[in-house]
Amino acid sequence: MDDEATTLPAGDQYDLAKVGAHWQQEIERAQRYFKSWLDRCTKIEKIYLQQQADQTSAAKRRFPMLWANTSVLQPAVYARVPQPVVERRFKDSQPVARMASELVERNLAFTADDADLDSVMRAVRDDFLLCARGTVWLRYEADFEPIDMGVEPSDAASAGLQSGGMGDDGGPGLEQITDERVCMDYVHWSDFLHSPARRWKDVTWVARRVPMTDDEFDKRFPEGRANLAANGAGSNHGTNQTERAQNEGKTNVWEIWCKTEDYTVWIAEGAPVALEVSEPPLKLTRFFPCPRPAFGTLSTGSLIPVPDYVYYQQQCDEIDTLTRRINKLTDQLRLKVFYPSGDGSVSPAIEKAMRPENDTVMVPIPEWAAFTDKGGSNAIVTLPIDQVQKVIVACIEVRKQLVEDVYQITGISDIVRGDTQASETATAQRIKSQWGSIRIRDRQAELARFARDVVNIAGEIICDQFQPETLMLVSGIQLPTEAQKQQVQMQMQQQQMMAQQAAARAQQMGQPAPPPQPPQIPPEIQKMMEQPTIDEVVQLLRNDSVRGFRIDIETDSTIEPDEDAEKQRRMEFVEMVGGFMQQAGAIAQQTPMLVPVMVETLLFAARGFRAGRQLENTLEQVGAQLSQAATAPKPPPEPTPEQMINLKTAQVKAGAEEKKAQLSVAQAQIEHQTTVEQARSDMAAQALQQFQQQRPAYQ
Repeated sequence: MDDEATTLPAGDQYDLAKVGAHWQQEIERAQRYFKSWLDRCTKIEKIYLQQQADQTSAAKRRFPMLWANTSVLQPAVYARVPQPVVERRFKDSQPVARMASELVERNLAFTADDADLDSVMRAVRDDFLLCARGTVWLRYEADFEPIDMGVEPSDAASAGLQSGGMGDDGGPGLEQITDERVCMDYVHWSDFLHSPARRWKDVTWVARRVPMTDDEFDKRFPEGRANLAANGAGSNHGTNQTERAQNEGKTNVWEIWCKTEDYTVWIAEGAPVALEVSEPPLKLTRFFPCPRPAFGTLSTGSLIPVPDYVYYQQQCDEIDTLTRRINKLTDQLRLKVFYPSGDGSVSPAIEKAMRPENDTVMVPIPEWAAFTDKGGSNAIVTLPIDQVQKVIVACIEVRKQLVEDVYQITGISDIVRGDTQASETATAQRIKSQWGSIRIRDRQAELARFARDVVNIAGEIICDQFQPETLMLVSGIQLPTEAQKQQVQMQMQQQQMMAQQAAARAQQMGQPAPPPQPPQIPPEIQKMMEQPTIDEVVQLLRNDSVRGFRIDIETDSTIEPDEDAEKQRRMEFVEMVGGFMQQAGAIAQQTPMLVPVMVETLLFAARGFRAGRQLENTLEQVGAQLSQAATAPKPPPEPTPEQMINLKTAQVKAGAEEKKAQLSVAQAQIEHQTTVEQARSDMAAQALQQFQQQRPAYQ
C-alpha cells in the first residue's frame, strides 16, 4: 500500500462503524475456522525449535527428527532465487513485443534483487515444509517530489506528474515520481487469513496482519487513533515471552482486500470502527495482491492444509521415548563393585585398587593368607552390565527401524540424504536418484508455481504502474520517443528538400545536377530509428487485452542447478545451428530462392531452445540480410576477353551502321527539300507567264 490513502469517488461513502463491525466478525469467524490448524502449527514450530523444555537431562532428551527432515528437504525443494523469463506469446518477428518482453524481464530481475526475493522465498519454503502453507504480499511504492512549474494538465501524465498537495501560491501543485519499486512482503503463517472456501477460486477476501509502531500508525492513519477502543484495541501481547517482546508498543492492523465489494479495508484488531475504506490501489487481473499460497497437503473439502509432521508424529514420539530410554540405560553403564567391609586388612587394599585415579598395577596386601582364603578374585562382585548393553542395542535397532519408517512415510530416500552403500553400482544409484525424487517433485513444482505467480503479479504492477523513464533506467535500454523520431524524420526531409533545391538551381544555371545522395545520418541515430519507440512499448504494456507476452519461471531455476545439463543444452544448440548452416549453405548456392525458407526454419528451431533466446535477435537480423541479398537481382557476370573483343567489334559495326543510316536520312531529307524548292520555282514561273499573257487585256 502507498503511504497516502486512496480516496473513494464522490458518492461512495461507507459507514466506518458498520464496516468495522462486519469485518471484526469476519476476522473472528476465519480465526475460529483456522484455530485447530493454528494450534497445531504452533506446537510443530516449538518442536522444530526444541522449545518445549530444558533438553539437558536424559529424561527430557528428544531425537530432532523434524529438524533433520526439514533440513534435508529445504535445499531439495528450493535452493536459489527464481529466474524470470518473459517471452512473446507468439514467437515471431514482433519488434515492439520483443522489446517489451526484454524491458519487463530486466525490470523483474532487478525487482527480485531489490526486494530480496530469495530471502522471502526461503521463509515461504520453511512455512511450506513445517505448516504446509506459505504466503507473500506485494505492494507498489513510489516516492514523489513536489515541483512548481508551468505544465499543462494534459502534459503532466506523460511527464510522470500527478496532482497532489498545494502549490506555493496556495493552488494545487504537481508531484513528480522520483523512485518506483515493487515490495514483496513475507507474511507469517499466523498473520494471513482468507474466507473459508473449498477452492482458492472461491475465496472472496484475503487479509494480513500488519504490526505498526505508533509513528507508523499515526503517519498512515492520522485520524485513526481516536477510533481505537479504550480497552487496548489493536494490541496483541502474544502467548509467550518472545511474542510479547516483539509486539510491545505496536498496534496490529488488518489489511483486507474484498473481491465481492471491490474495496480494501484497514481495521485495527479489536477496534469497533474501521480505520479506512478505499478503492484497491492496484488493478490486478486476479484482484488479490497475493498469489495462491504455497499449499502442502490439501483435501478437496477445504483449504485447511495438513502439515507433513502430522503423518509421522507418532513415530517421532516413539523415537523420542526410545531415545530417552537409551540415554537412561547409557547412564547405567558404570562399573559398580561390591567388596566386603569391616575387614581391616583386606578392604583398604581392594578400595585402593578400585579407585579411578589409581593407575598403579601392583597393590600390596598385608594379610595375603586372609585374601587367598576368601577366594582371591571372588573377594569382589560386579553388576552384570552386559545385560544393560543388550537392552541398549535392542533399543537402538528398534529406533533405527522407526527412523526408516519415517523416511518411508515422508519419501526421503537414502539417495536424497546422500546415504548410499559402496557396494551399489552406478546404475543402481542412478535409478534410485531418478525414482527417489519423484515425491519431492510435487513440492518443487508447487514452490516453482508460487514463485511464478509472485513474479507474474510483480510484472503486472510494473506494466501498469512504472513510468517509461523508470522502465528504461532500470533495464538499461534507451528507446526513442515518438517526438524524437518525428524530429529526425523532419531533419531528413529538410535535407532532401535542400538537395532538390540545389539541383534545381544547378539546372537554372546550366550546370549538371549533382547525383542524388541519401541523407547523412549518424550510425547511432540510424540504430535509434530502427528501434520501436518507448510510447509504442508502454502502450502495449498498459493494454491488458493485447499484451503480447507471458511471464514464466524456468522450471529448474529454483532448485540446485545441474551444470552438466546446462552444458548439454548449449552443446545441443550449437550442434543444431552448426549442422543446419552446413546443409543450408550448399542448398543456398544451388537455389537462392530457398534462403528465406531456411532462415525461418533456423529461427523456428532456435526459438525452441532456451539457450538460443539471447541469439534470437541476432539471428533475425542476419537472416533478414541473407534473405534480402538472395532475393535481390544479381548483376550480370563480367565478360571474358573474347566477349569484350566481340562486344567492341559489334559496337563499331553498330556505330558505322548508325552513321550510315544517319547519312541516308540526311540525303533523303536534302533530296526532298530540293524537290520541294523545284516545285515552288516551277509554280512561280507558271504564275509569271500567266500574268504576262493576261496583261494586254487589263490594259
